[in-house]
Amino acid sequence: MQLITNLPTSFIKSPILSPKALKPSFSLSNSRKSNSDRFALSQTLQSETLKILEWPSVCKQLSSFTSTSMGSSVVQNAEIPIGQTWEESQKLLDQTAAAAAMMDSWTLDFSGIEDVSGIVDSAVSGQLLTLLELCAMRGTLRAAKRLFEKLEQLAASGDCSERYLPLLEILKDCNFQVELEHKIQFCIDCNLLIILDRASEDLEIIRSERKRNMGNLDSLLKEVSSRIFQAGAIDRPLITKRRSRMCVGIRVSHRSLLPDGVVLDVSSSGATYFMEPKEAVELNNMEVRLSNSEKAEEIAILSLLTSEIAESEIEIKYLLDRILDVDLAFARAAYAQWMNGVCPIVTSGDCEAISSEADYTLSVDIDGIQHPLLLELSVRKSSDPLESYSGNAVQLGNGNGKMTSGSLSGVSTFPVPIDIKIEGGKRVVVISGPNTGGKTASMKTLGLASLMSKAGMFLPAKNSPRLPWFNLILADIGDHQSLEQNLSTFSGHIMRICNILEVASKESLVLIDEIGSGTDPSEGVALSTSILQYLKDRVNLAVVTTHYADLSILKEKDSQFENAAMEFSPETLKPTYQILWGSTGDSNALSIAESIGFDLNIIQRAQQWVERLKPENQQERKGVLYQSLVQERNKLEAQARRAASLHAEIMDLYHEIKNEAEDLDKRETALRARETQRVQRNLKTAKSQLETVLQEFENQLRTTSADQFNSLIRKSESEIASVVATHCPRDVFSVSETDTKSYTPKIGEQIFVKGLGGKLVTVVEAPEDDENILVQHGKIKVRLKKSNIRSIASSKKNATTRSVPSKQQGRRSKELQCHPEVEKDEVASYGPLVQTSKNSVDLRGMRVEEASYHLDMAISVSGPYSVLFVVHGMGTGAVKERALEILNNHPRVAKFAQESPLNYGCTVAYIK
Repeated sequence: MQLITNLPTSFIKSPILSPKALKPSFSLSNSRKSNSDRFALSQTLQSETLKILEWPSVCKQLSSFTSTSMGSSVVQNAEIPIGQTWEESQKLLDQTAAAAAMMDSWTLDFSGIEDVSGIVDSAVSGQLLTLLELCAMRGTLRAAKRLFEKLEQLAASGDCSERYLPLLEILKDCNFQVELEHKIQFCIDCNLLIILDRASEDLEIIRSERKRNMGNLDSLLKEVSSRIFQAGAIDRPLITKRRSRMCVGIRVSHRSLLPDGVVLDVSSSGATYFMEPKEAVELNNMEVRLSNSEKAEEIAILSLLTSEIAESEIEIKYLLDRILDVDLAFARAAYAQWMNGVCPIVTSGDCEAISSEADYTLSVDIDGIQHPLLLELSVRKSSDPLESYSGNAVQLGNGNGKMTSGSLSGVSTFPVPIDIKIEGGKRVVVISGPNTGGKTASMKTLGLASLMSKAGMFLPAKNSPRLPWFNLILADIGDHQSLEQNLSTFSGHIMRICNILEVASKESLVLIDEIGSGTDPSEGVALSTSILQYLKDRVNLAVVTTHYADLSILKEKDSQFENAAMEFSPETLKPTYQILWGSTGDSNALSIAESIGFDLNIIQRAQQWVERLKPENQQERKGVLYQSLVQERNKLEAQARRAASLHAEIMDLYHEIKNEAEDLDKRETALRARETQRVQRNLKTAKSQLETVLQEFENQLRTTSADQFNSLIRKSESEIASVVATHCPRDVFSVSETDTKSYTPKIGEQIFVKGLGGKLVTVVEAPEDDENILVQHGKIKVRLKKSNIRSIASSKKNATTRSVPSKQQGRRSKELQCHPEVEKDEVASYGPLVQTSKNSVDLRGMRVEEASYHLDMAISVSGPYSVLFVVHGMGTGAVKERALEILNNHPRVAKFAQESPLNYGCTVAYIK
């Protein structure tokens, strides 16, 4: 804690933030965001703006001028400091100016400075540092101290000492850890990478004792080896180390020369033993003990140095950050020399100083500025492409930091320098002009110039460029379409503008390319106008590009608006890339199309449309458009009236059918009641008549002789048949088969249809060869078989048959009883054959027994004179056979019609 209190307050709360810092996620909402959400949104928009303005590419250019690995890494990752206040940006500019002044006559040596932040982190984590890492730390601390002393020397000499003060102030509060650097130097020889004996008293004693012991051991082994050689036990004296112990070589056959010796190893051929003489055992033991002690002492020394580095973590990292600031200042100065940059004058709302003119009329005054990235392209296309550029990168890496041959003084034709002149009090600038005319590039150049001045970088311009300090630079340039987020081009454009409006402030710069594009032009103009009216009261400056001529009219109504146009040469039909401030530009789309060889007929026709769309022709167009709209409205009203009339007719028909259906239900109920009473009376009468006949038959049977039995029986049967015939029901449409087949209706004739409850239908189409006829009832048309129709005349004829004598009716009843299959379907009316879910039973997929049960239940619950559709399917035929057997034998089934080509897998049963 004591170390922290001794640090300057500027370190505790660093005023300069990296643009990469704080990139939190956020959710978009139409509701007002909290301060934390707005801050997160602001950070995200700034990060995206850096990419839009190609800030990483500019930083990549700058990285070639850095002198340290730290500086190169930070700049390549686009993490260079950007001032968060006007004072911070001005401080960065002063540092760049001081470095540029120093580079004219002096050079700073950054050699020996390494990025040791990882070494510090390792020490803090408890990892033991190596000799190489400790030497890197010592070299960095020593080089940093040497750099500061050089700056002090320059600041103390000459008349320009005050110009260097911004650089000196960077390092003046740093702790260069001189004591730590001296300790490392005292303990370690960084050339040999060894720990010196003087590192500790114990280490010196251990090494001295080990040296003496090794001398005794070496003398002993030399004596033994010579004796073995003289005895012919080895080709030459051999002293070596095996298993960390000193020994001698001896042939296996002469092992007896070293009695009680210890074999430590055997040669690969097996002919030589490496033996430790008995006299050397104690000396080797001492060597092992002393070696271990030496290693332990060295580790203790390394641990001590590591702990001191860990304790100095804050001071060392602070020192590295300040060295990085110095490196970046010289990199910015070298970059400025490379592109012939000049220091900008940055004004603030609170501090309009910097300029001596109190009545300065321009808030933005930049002459001949060029885009840095286009400058690099210009160098690449020149005769000496970037050789000096890359060469100076090497020189800077060696600590030169000065550009000697890489300036761009001879390259000025490309990119075309532009002038940016915006009067004070103007808040919104609308730039119009042709496509490919440089609108977007000019707007990007302004945004990049503002960003570079905030970061303390000089501008590739002329004279003394002047511009305000912006706290936020927010840009909407390019296509923000996103399939992942389900955003169209226009939706992405509007969403980003919405976010910009959310975070923009009175000190912000807003750049919007093609505002309001991607939608209906009229709505786009309206929305764009509203956005610009909103921006003029809430930002320092907003610059937008557009092809909407209506936006240029805003200047006439509000002095806070300004127009600008991209110049277009009518002679060459090409843009000049110059900005005409205060002018309104044309898109020149037709001229551009004509210059690239477009069909002249198309161009002429487009010119005619342009004439029609001119403001003086707008009144006529409005009249024509009004008449067209009135006609369209009348047409739609007539269609609406017809639709309402048709709807009323349909509703009337619906209510008529509904009422008729209700009446039919009531009439059917009453008819069934009357019919039930009539049938009950008839049954009672028939029963009484039959009982009378039977009683008479029994009485006569008692008195009649045997030869009269037959005549008596015939008489009784005749009477019973007469009673049955009298009470047997008859069909209204009973006619002979011959009458049905011979009758052929004509088109337009009204006829009766069997099963329709006595309704009349009209013949629409004459019968064809297949004996089918098309009839219509109301709005419904249906095709019927000829056998299901009856003429009105036949119906009347049948009605007269009711008055025939009872004997003829009796004969008719007998015929019906004898041949029920002839006109069985004429005995009762079953209604139209329309299949529904209520009159159908589906047996498909069932077993035979299950199908039998369901079919029997369906027949039982069916009402009288109803139709049942038995769906048995094709299958193996077992279910179908069983169903037909049940229908044939069931007492309630009057008849059934098997499947037909139009109705496969279904049998229609008529229920009594």
